[in-house]
Amino acid sequence: MIKPVVAIVGRANVGKSTFFNKICGRRLSIVDDVAGVTRDRLYADANWCGKDFTIVDTGGVEFNSEDVFQKEIYEQVMLAMENANVIIFVVDGKTGITQSDEDVAKILRKQKLPVVLVVNKLDTFDLSATYEFYNLGLGDPMPISCTQSKGIGDVLDKVVSYFPKELPEETLDGIKISLVGRPNVGKSSLINRLLGKKRVVVSDVEGTTRDSVTVPFRCNKKNYYLIDTAGLRRQRSVEKQSVEGYSVLRSMSAIEMSDVVLIVFDATKEIAEQDVRIAGYVHEAKKCNLIIVNKWDEKTMTKDEYTKILKEKLSFMSYFKVLFVSALTGTGLSEIMKNVDLVYENASRRISTGILNDILHDAILYLEPPSKHGKKCKILFATQPSTNPPKFVFFCKEPQNMNFSYERYLENRLREKVDFSGTPIELVFKGKEEE
Repeated sequence: MIKPVVAIVGRANVGKSTFFNKICGRRLSIVDDVAGVTRDRLYADANWCGKDFTIVDTGGVEFNSEDVFQKEIYEQVMLAMENANVIIFVVDGKTGITQSDEDVAKILRKQKLPVVLVVNKLDTFDLSATYEFYNLGLGDPMPISCTQSKGIGDVLDKVVSYFPKELPEETLDGIKISLVGRPNVGKSSLINRLLGKKRVVVSDVEGTTRDSVTVPFRCNKKNYYLIDTAGLRRQRSVEKQSVEGYSVLRSMSAIEMSDVVLIVFDATKEIAEQDVRIAGYVHEAKKCNLIIVNKWDEKTMTKDEYTKILKEKLSFMSYFKVLFVSALTGTGLSEIMKNVDLVYENASRRISTGILNDILHDAILYLEPPSKHGKKCKILFATQPSTNPPKFVFFCKEPQNMNFSYERYLENRLREKVDFSGTPIELVFKGKEEE
């Protein structure tokens, strides 16, 4: 199931970022008394009472502000709200209703989405301070104190009550493939080429795709599903930073649905931080993937030169496979589905316990595990409990003395012996005393 999205909105300096940090359990948003610190939207996975969702923090909206970033902040907020299932509107109980609160409320009343009105900074929990906020016309105001963590649970109870009832997931008989990447890298054009027909709208305007679209097709007598990810909810030009920030949020849902992810790069542009960030989400989601460098017909360097830059930028996922294609001319497209099958096969590969422990034995003979304070992390044996991605559990004595360098060494030895190209692998170290 795709996770519901909850957007936190409100004017500047009402405590949205503090509230966001309390919910996701990590200090992700910058918290400062200076208004307008949060400009870009931030998002994180959260869970309440067993229900997963994505929480989105937004910048403070001040319609009459002279802040040069205010237009950009407004666009960010609107994009976050348009993609949300539930909106949390935070106001300041100490200050009371301001013109900016009324302006934001006016926008929210038009959204036709559930809105939870939250009155923050009520450290004494004086409920009478919430009464005036009924005038915003957004239902019952809920009192909270973020600094004292009061009332947050009640707010989350109400938020999750608006989530759609869980339905059985549709069983799709075939590999699910999503295409992710920055806006206008050619994702929809690639889908149309792969399908051999114009199934998805293609435009030079960034953000033409409105929603994720799942398209079934057959190739070489096999069933597949292509998932095209949205760029923007509205077909109009917005600030570039807003577009790129939004593309990540939209891509996260598609990544969760996928078996294989095609990470699309634009050969005509430099590899940007946003490209790397999207690849990072795929890596963290432990999905097998292919790097697709589109528009290679307009190349400005050799494949070796581009691959070298990729290795530098994507050093955290050295296992990547790269294909150079052109959706415009069809160059290299025949290799995509072959490699989709290959990386999915690699992600589904299971090594027998005997072979796995032979690889482990050879690795330890060449380089022994680390020690700390005279106590060595002795690896006793290994098993592979699951696939997609391949997961390996190493039972050790003194597992706390394992370090990142040796983990990387073991991963590299596994990859040398077995083809895991295009897929991350997971290594887990557990304690087990020798008998």
